[in-house]
Amino acid sequence: MKAILIDILGVSEFEEVWRLQALFHGLRVDGKIDDVLIFAEHSHVYTIGKAGDEGDLKVNKSFLSQVGAKIFKIDRGGKITYHGPGQIVCYPIFKLDEIGLDIHSYLRSLEEVIIWALKDYGIEAHRRDGLTGVWVGEQKIASIGIKVSHWVTMHGFALNVNTDLRYFDFIFPCGLKDVEMTSMKKILGFDVCLEEVKKKLIAVFEDVFGIEFWDEVNSLKEGLNFLK
Repeated sequence: MKAILIDILGVSEFEEVWRLQALFHGLRVDGKIDDVLIFAEHSHVYTIGKAGDEGDLKVNKSFLSQVGAKIFKIDRGGKITYHGPGQIVCYPIFKLDEIGLDIHSYLRSLEEVIIWALKDYGIEAHRRDGLTGVWVGEQKIASIGIKVSHWVTMHGFALNVNTDLRYFDFIFPCGLKDVEMTSMKKILGFDVCLEEVKKKLIAVFEDVFGIEFWDEVNSLKEGLNFLK
């Protein structure tokens, strides 16, 4: 399949990328554009999916404001998660019926992309029965939460690369009371190049989903201009 790659360089605000996703999603539903793959790195933010609520916060919203984090209730599945600098967030806007996937197989394919990309760094990651996401040992390294409307996907996954894991201490990640989060940096013991990880993820996306990227956009402004 053909797809547009949008790699938003630098740290971006979640709500701006959410708006961009929604615009591309509507165009994809209407068949006006090809599939889209968006990469972003966000400012500190907590998002709560349709299955979650503020009961998964360990602190009050005033405290989150003091540590520079916003909070949004959004339209994806799942519960609460954190996004922030040093983390790669990936938003595929794929039309599932055109690539022959149902929602279950799509989720497993996203996990496969992460698992194979991590293998290139010598990190042995895996799934856990009954839980969506990717794990290394008993610790979670990537969270997944999606929305599917008219068979077109939104939202996606967050991979902890150089993420400040202390921000997960303020929530029950994904609503799990006993989960411990990890990152590539924590496992490997050094800062990992985000751009290098994105290149590996893109290569695996090409293999797992059979994507052929025909255009690339590198900023929110370029993304909005692309829609004109």
